[in-house]
Amino acid sequence: MRDKKRQLALAVFLTRHGHHPGAWRQPGTASTGKPDFRYWADLVRTAERGKLDAAFFADFVGQSGDSTRGIERRHAFLDFEPLTVISALASITSHIGLVATVNTNFEQPYALARRFASLDHISGGRTGWNIVSSLADGAAKSFGIDQPASHAERYARADDFVELAKALWNSWEDDAFDGADKESGVYLNADAVHPVHYRGPYYRIDSVLDMPRPIQGYPVFAQAGNSETGRDFAARHAEMIYAAAQFIEDAQAFYKDVKARVASHGRDPDTLKVMPGLSYTIGSSLQEAQDKFGALEEKVDFAGDLNLMGQDVSAYPLDGPLPDLPEPENGKGRWRQLTALARRENLTIRQLFLRFNAVRGHRVVLGTPVDIADQIQDWFERDAADGFNLIPPLLPSSLEDFVDLVVPELQRRGLFRTDYEGNTLREHLNLPRPANPNDRTARAAVPILETAQ
Repeated sequence: MRDKKRQLALAVFLTRHGHHPGAWRQPGTASTGKPDFRYWADLVRTAERGKLDAAFFADFVGQSGDSTRGIERRHAFLDFEPLTVISALASITSHIGLVATVNTNFEQPYALARRFASLDHISGGRTGWNIVSSLADGAAKSFGIDQPASHAERYARADDFVELAKALWNSWEDDAFDGADKESGVYLNADAVHPVHYRGPYYRIDSVLDMPRPIQGYPVFAQAGNSETGRDFAARHAEMIYAAAQFIEDAQAFYKDVKARVASHGRDPDTLKVMPGLSYTIGSSLQEAQDKFGALEEKVDFAGDLNLMGQDVSAYPLDGPLPDLPEPENGKGRWRQLTALARRENLTIRQLFLRFNAVRGHRVVLGTPVDIADQIQDWFERDAADGFNLIPPLLPSSLEDFVDLVVPELQRRGLFRTDYEGNTLREHLNLPRPANPNDRTARAAVPILETAQ
């Protein structure tokens, strides 16, 4: 699929204050946890001004009611529900993709397929679904789940969920509503509707989606799993994968591995965009960038509960080594990266928090706009990334700096678009629109599978 010149992909992961844990205590960032849609609208408009492919919205759902100890120091979990906010953002933007995180543990396929189909039409074909199946203790308790499924079972259920969602989106052919005839009273083409009789390991359904097929066929599928199971899931379904790597050698190994897995499932490897996270701080000089980053580090709060990628390490000495701890059920891949870094560089818990946890294991680059562009180009051209999911440490200033200073440098080098050329998120990312196996022109050549095996 690389007959078309390869173009860098850029998305931005937006949060209320910025990703660095010291961000909310800096001048110029949001001073309250109260919902403020205007703030999010301004951020996404800035990203669209920079011609970015997509804005990404996470969802840290569910806070345990067992204890509110230390809640006064938490600042990262109070935000709009992602599908709600991207629906509103679709009405005030025209090109940028909008990717919402939705957890398959807390949804039903029919209801979610209906909402995503609606949003894809509302946005003009700009939606993406970040598929997650993690199940933190607080989330399980918030939804009354007494016996959480294992890591492997959650992925198996997510796989069944996605297959059923696809079947529901395919229950209508694209032209089903194109021939309404007021004179005859025929509203739609009955030959273009295909009831779904799905029998999978977790879901059984007999239905037709009450919404036409999405403009994009399906929303663009994103995924962030770094474990073996997560990589296999991405190889089957994902079109964007949010990877985490601090060193180019690790990124290249991940890139090669997931692209090979995609090919093993009969897919074109170019239909999966590998997009590591990139945390950056920009200055007019390296020293200025280091000073700005240092101001963030100085405001990191170690007074409350200390959590390393889901593991409570508050009981251990802050300036001592990371003890041997059991591997968590959530974030297995990231935990392995964290412990490998701790052992390789003999880091204390404090150092590990600042090096890894503060940026969740992603690459950190400090320097001038040219320095940042150099790093991006190096990883892109050496098959470590197809693009990046930007992780601005301080908002809104870090995003504004990137759009105003780094994007023009990438454009000057011919790596990034100077304007949007299409309308949908798939067009931005040069991803094919999925065919509908039920389409009348394809049915003779493509077998229709309604039952998951």
